[in-house]
Amino acid sequence: MKVQGSKFKVFAYLLFAILLSAGTASATLTAKANHDRITVDFFYHGSTVSVRGVSDPGTDLIVKIASPEGEQTLRQKGKVGGLLWMNVGKLVFERVPSLYFLESTKNLTDILSEEEMNKYVLGYSALEKHAEVTPVSSPAEREKWFDEFVSFKTASKLYATSYGKITTTREGGNQQYYILLDWPYQASPGEYTVSVYAVKNNKVVEQAETKVSVEQVGVVKSLATMAKSNAAVYGAISILAALGAGFGVGLIFRKGGGAH
Repeated sequence: MKVQGSKFKVFAYLLFAILLSAGTASATLTAKANHDRITVDFFYHGSTVSVRGVSDPGTDLIVKIASPEGEQTLRQKGKVGGLLWMNVGKLVFERVPSLYFLESTKNLTDILSEEEMNKYVLGYSALEKHAEVTPVSSPAEREKWFDEFVSFKTASKLYATSYGKITTTREGGNQQYYILLDWPYQASPGEYTVSVYAVKNNKVVEQAETKVSVEQVGVVKSLATMAKSNAAVYGAISILAALGAGFGVGLIFRKGGGAH
């Protein structure tokens, strides 16, 4: 009887431990984009994308939206003959995204170690270490031209980093988060990855992903396809459209002149 009683106590303890752990189990980090398919037509001037989900209470969050990595080129300007500014060369940036948005609940350097930032390519400093830039002759020149690259991308509304815009609320024992972002019309068609990182004690403890797709539709898609597959016809149509627009403007000004 004593043996059976001991077994019952062990069973009860294990059951209690399982129930206790179930009650305190970590929430699985989730991510969902509300506008995961953006269509580009003649009236397209950009859009918005919101990201929401659930995380463990007390975790800081980082939301990164980026295109696939690839090659980007910048033209170098210089004076030729001491008089004219012209293209004098080009810089090639490899392993960089064409679009890179980063939002966090707090300043990135306050919630994440440099090692973790480099591991997940979070922040411009990590992106610079990750990228390849040619031709450059020194680390200082590399840093200079990467800063110029980021400035150009920022001016084009394709790169942006900030913090404090992610809202969080407690609900049902979990943390709900939400952020709304402007989507630039300059972003080219393609698939973009939304990565959400949960951070605790200066480390990434969870990661979730979703996708945002930008697609051309209608006449815009037809013209883009024509430009790739039949450049001669596309060029002829473009010339005719330009001539027609010029003729129309000429008629407007002619009528305006005759009215005075």
